[in-house]
Order: sequence, then structure tokens, then C-alpha cells
Amino acid sequence: MVKALTFKGDKKPKKRKRTGGASGKEDDDDNRQLKAAKPSTEADADADADADDDSWVSADVTADISGPIMFVLPTEPPTALACDAIGKVFTLPIENIIDNNPITAEPHDVRQVWVANRIVGTEHFRFKGHHGKYLSCDKIGLFSATSEAITPLESFSVIPTADTPGTFQIQTLRDTFLSVRASRSSKANASPEVRGDETEITFDTTLRIRMQARYKPKLKASKEEKAREKISRAELEAAVGRRLDEDEVKRLKRARREGDYHEAVLDLKVKGKHDKYG
Repeated sequence: MVKALTFKGDKKPKKRKRTGGASGKEDDDDNRQLKAAKPSTEADADADADADDDSWVSADVTADISGPIMFVLPTEPPTALACDAIGKVFTLPIENIIDNNPITAEPHDVRQVWVANRIVGTEHFRFKGHHGKYLSCDKIGLFSATSEAITPLESFSVIPTADTPGTFQIQTLRDTFLSVRASRSSKANASPEVRGDETEITFDTTLRIRMQARYKPKLKASKEEKAREKISRAELEAAVGRRLDEDEVKRLKRARREGDYHEAVLDLKVKGKHDKYG
């Protein structure tokens, strides 16, 4: 069963059973990044919490960036990079934010969400909008999201900002940067404009990337480690085939964390036989 991307304040949909085969297509893989898979076994019960983890966290390094993300732009107040159904790219004010602090930002509108994935065989990224088209920057620095294919125009490098940890630069393959600037529109309160023709790293090119917690490698590894630790005494005793004392239980739980669980179980089985016949 899958669960669609949700936002703060959304009601949780009721779960129901669903059958169907995997597509295997690359576009379907991108689209599934916007959904969370439900664990299929009780042994993965802790992963159920991960699947329901709708929280957003900040990417700290380039290796973190994967799955649904939001670009938090250096505007006042903060805005996000967004696109509409016809592929127009623009800045959209962020509503889910505390005291205008970028590290608390979360999307309130699916137009603010992009699916980030590395392009196979390269260090470059592609960013897919909610409508299934890719973010693109043309030769004069205009952004759009109308392409269904990946070309150099849809390929970007994500570079950590050297003097500002937790922020990034989005660079095109022409070595120009995504930036924001005041709108040239005569309309009052016009939204800032986003461009892709800046040649220098400046405050206006320095942004933060927010992402769903379930996709962040460190958090995933931590949750997987906790899941390995959680096993009942009854399960351990069933694996060994006899009652265990406290020290033996602690030893097996430690072995699960450290990756030598099966060896530890075998050692205790052998010990049990020696105690029985010794």
C-alpha cells in the first residue's frame, strides 16, 4: 500500500489493501518518491513509523539530497521555488514556517515540491515537478518545467556553500547559478524573480534544501539500527532454544546492533549443549 505525500495539517487517509505489480519504469520510480511504502512484515513494524513520518528536515550535505525536496530561497520573507501545471517556474511564499526561519520551512502546496534524483552515471541532479516535468534552465537563464526528457538543460550540480554550512548553490552545466532578485514588475508586492544566469556565488544564490526525513541517509540508518535493537526476550529464547539469563539477552541484543547476531546465537546454542551434557 502507498501513501500520498502529505502536508502539515492534512488529515490522515484511511488505509486499505491494494494489489498491483511494479512498473519498473524510471518515470514511475520518480513518481513513487512522492509516496511512502508500507512495510510488508511485522518484523518491520518500526518502519511503519518511518512510512508515516511526514516531518521535513534540512539537507546538510549533497549526499543527503534525494526524494521530495523544497528549495528555500534567500528572500525576505522566505519563498520556495515552485512551478504550475503548465511548467511556469516562479517563487511562492512559504506559509508553513516558524518566525521566518528557513530551517523550519515545510511545503504547504504541492507546487513547492520537487523530486530530486541523481542522473545515472553522473554527479548531476534532476528535479521533477509535481506535474511530471523536469526543471530546466535555458541558455539565457530562464527557468521552466516543461521537459519530459533529460538534457544538459535539465541537469544541475548541487554545491555546498563553503562558508555557510547547510546551504547550497544550484549550478547549471554552463557554470551559472540559480539566483533570486527583486521583481521588475510594476505591480505592487510582486514576487521575487528566479533566474539562472548569475556567474558569481552571492547571497542571492545561496539557498537551503528541505527534504522529507524518511529519505535522509543518517536518519534512515539510525532508525534501521533501532529496529535491529528491538527484539523481545521470547524471540531471542526461541532462536536459541532455551531460557536465557540477563547477560545472554544483552549479549544477543548487542550482537544485533553490531551485525554478528547469528554467530552469537550459534555460540549460545553450543554453550547450552555443553551445559546440558557437561
